[in-house]
Amino acid sequence: MVVGLLTMELHFPANHSLKGKRGLLRRITERLKQRFNISVAEVEYQDLWQRSLLAAVCVNTSLREVNATLDHVLNLVDGFHEAELLNHQIEMR
Repeated sequence: MVVGLLTMELHFPANHSLKGKRGLLRRITERLKQRFNISVAEVEYQDLWQRSLLAAVCVNTSLREVNATLDHVLNLVDGFHEAELLNHQIEMR
């Protein structure tokens, strides 16, 4: 069994409220969960309205499959126009 963890630091430059940030994060996380069948949560910066740290976790029997899934997740998040991807990190266990 292989567990992959992807952490992504996001910036929302056009956002001006926590309510707006929650709406954006809801759209991003729901799309990721539906498309990739992964677990996603905001794990840092809950009180900041222009910044977020998302964690996505994927479990599979193949290291290659986990890596490919997390790469696709990263590409999808990077494609959101409302969010700027500042940093990311992938860990495998």
